[in-house]
Amino acid sequence: MNRMSKITRPLAVVFLLAHPWTLPSVEPADNWPQWRGPHLNGASSTARDLPVHWTQTENVLWRLKTPSWSAATPIIWEDTVLVTSAEEGFEQLSGYRRGGGQAEAGGKDKLLLLAVGRHDGSIRWRRVIGEGNRLWRKQNSASPSPVTDGSRIWVMTGNGTLTALDFEGHQLWQRNIQKDYGRFGLNHGYASSPLLYKDRLYIQVLHGMTTDDPSYVFAVDKATGKTIWKVERPTDAPAESPDDYSTPLPATVDGEVQLVVSGGDYVTGHDLATGKEIWRMGGFNPDGGHYYRTIASSLFLDGIVYTTSTRGKPFIAFRAGGNNDITETNQVWKNNLGSDVPTPTTDGKLIYVVNDKGIVTSFDAKTGEVIWDRLRIEPGTYSASPLLADGKLYATSEDGTTTAVQLGDEFKILGVSKLDDFTLASPVAAGNQIFIRTSGYLYCLAKQ
Repeated sequence: MNRMSKITRPLAVVFLLAHPWTLPSVEPADNWPQWRGPHLNGASSTARDLPVHWTQTENVLWRLKTPSWSAATPIIWEDTVLVTSAEEGFEQLSGYRRGGGQAEAGGKDKLLLLAVGRHDGSIRWRRVIGEGNRLWRKQNSASPSPVTDGSRIWVMTGNGTLTALDFEGHQLWQRNIQKDYGRFGLNHGYASSPLLYKDRLYIQVLHGMTTDDPSYVFAVDKATGKTIWKVERPTDAPAESPDDYSTPLPATVDGEVQLVVSGGDYVTGHDLATGKEIWRMGGFNPDGGHYYRTIASSLFLDGIVYTTSTRGKPFIAFRAGGNNDITETNQVWKNNLGSDVPTPTTDGKLIYVVNDKGIVTSFDAKTGEVIWDRLRIEPGTYSASPLLADGKLYATSEDGTTTAVQLGDEFKILGVSKLDDFTLASPVAAGNQIFIRTSGYLYCLAKQ
């Protein structure tokens, strides 16, 4: 991973641009409630009439100066946008070291959650959700994305602080996972987001590079913060390969919902009630490499799990279900055309992959047939995961350039837009708006 350059950001200031737009009436479906959105696949089925081109002023409803940078996705619920941030000025401190150093005592090292008005970009409230911000090359301790059910908000920090708040910003409960279960041992810091499913949060801590402690998965009661179950998640992956930065997802298997956990050279299926491992799929580190950490999350569609490994080699589609080791029995198709950091997305028919070099590929979800065969969009490095909405695929590079591509069998670029600011966070859509979080600003984009 490249080291991130120093970024200095003063206190947040709102720029409301003079365009004659109003916020549309918001339906419950017009939300992006957690990492990878309402369907947990990076797609919105209700977003409509989205722009395909913008500048730093054109088609910008508003932009908000954020305290500092974060790779976390903005979360949308009705008229509220939720974003995490490090404290302003942290990157100027002399007491931190990139690649894992911590700010010296007394420094500006707080971690923040901001609630932003969707109609004008005003800050409604700002809460401290943790301290001890650290920098790990392309991420800091504000990397995990928040999650909400419209009544309450839950947010995890890279330091292990898990907090529940209401929509007025009042803290309901808080706990520290590292204090409860031991130090995180990932080479590039903790970045997995919680999964909210019904009345529980599901959280994975898959690590091993800097610890001998086992990886684990646990379920938390969303109302009280108490652990319902916690299970070890074993792996024989060596060195850095146990490290994983993805988020678990629910999958319906034979009429029952199971928890799918990917990373550490395997994908596993777990009983929701107890956490017990039911099945295990291998083959994601075919040569037993020592540095096969994985970042992208898996997809689930019509009984099939789609998981890409380090540098996209391999990308495996397999049937969820069965018992014990299903590596030799459940594979549907496999190729070496996956992505390393960006999580793929789907429209329910095709799987769309944007790799780290801006190469776009699509496959028939059922057969693996290549539809778009390694087509280049704007050159650059891509860490943000693609957005699929309104019949379009949006891919954003680290330099803030977003390419909009028409979905379907024919590859057609609809527009290229540049915000000229370092960008790690994935774009999201709700209603007729796109939200992009750069290192300096949160943008709300809509057609003029």
